[in-house]
Amino acid sequence: MESNTASSDEQSYQVRKLEITDKNKGFMELLQQLTVCDPVTDEEFQERFEELKSYGDDHVICVIEDMNLSKIVATGSVFVEKKFIRNCGKVGHIEDVVVDSSARGMQQGKKVVGFLADHARLTDCYKVIFDCSDDYKAFYEKCGFKQKEIQMV
Repeated sequence: MESNTASSDEQSYQVRKLEITDKNKGFMELLQQLTVCDPVTDEEFQERFEELKSYGDDHVICVIEDMNLSKIVATGSVFVEKKFIRNCGKVGHIEDVVVDSSARGMQQGKKVVGFLADHARLTDCYKVIFDCSDDYKAFYEKCGFKQKEIQMV
């Protein structure tokens, strides 16, 4: 009986790329749980959405929608940096991962990071990196990442 419940819970969450209608499903409010995020008009959202969409696989925003609530409960992005080194290789940079406070502890962040890392690998990135605070180091280690270097700002 428990496995049926788990599978129906799984089915109520959809992992996918950002869609233009996600602004009305709480996408911007979710970003406010991550950092300072001023309100944007529908026109500004559409303009930025179209710009990012024009980058194709070089910039992808992942969302998880709670289908029961029509609400975006997790998000993150990956952009692909094209290099001259490593035979003109590519590096995936994961950014802006956040899970809604109501959905934390349900492995949603791990799903977002997995989706983004898989995308980077499928676009032939030789490595995937991101910056995070020490507070989130344990979470990213659970996602299979390890600390390699130190970032300076």
